[in-house]
Amino acid sequence: MTIELTDRIEMADSDELSLDEMFELLEQMPVPEGYRVEIVEGAIQMSPQRDAHWEIIRRIVRTLEDRFGLDVKVKSGVRFDFPGGLNGFAPDVVKLADEARQDGNRRWDHGDIEFVAEIVSRATRENDYVRKKRVHARAGVPVHLIADPYTGKCHAFGRPEGEEYESELTVDFGEKLDLSPLGTDWTLETDRFPRE
Repeated sequence: MTIELTDRIEMADSDELSLDEMFELLEQMPVPEGYRVEIVEGAIQMSPQRDAHWEIIRRIVRTLEDRFGLDVKVKSGVRFDFPGGLNGFAPDVVKLADEARQDGNRRWDHGDIEFVAEIVSRATRENDYVRKKRVHARAGVPVHLIADPYTGKCHAFGRPEGEEYESELTVDFGEKLDLSPLGTDWTLETDRFPRE
């Protein structure tokens, strides 16, 4: 279940607050353990981490480490601010460019993202397939992956143009997902991705 806090936080319209101010207010609230908080197009959302969700994250991270080495810059659940509105996401998996560096506020720049993966939860399906994908394309994220344990499919999108991706690859869990047609040189094994 995802809890939308849009109407529950006593604050001015989100247009009057910055992402930093919104996150500062959220830090003062009791967020249940095991929940992730994000701001998606100005809406504050909390969603639970499920076991299958974590297993898929772990396998993607392991694949990235196997392919690029243990020093690869991979993040999970770390805040990234994206342009085009109030978008403070904590993606499930992010691979950053080798030269990426944190800024003076100890934040990573969305422009250094080479790959992002989102694992679908029932309540966040619209975010993963529509809203986040649109924001990632607009920000120029080269590859946006959606792993859906409910349908047993992986969708990889590449070549961002405006608010869309020009290329899409889809495989069933159990098949190899060769990402090279999207401009990245690695393959994701999905044979051990669990289903919900």
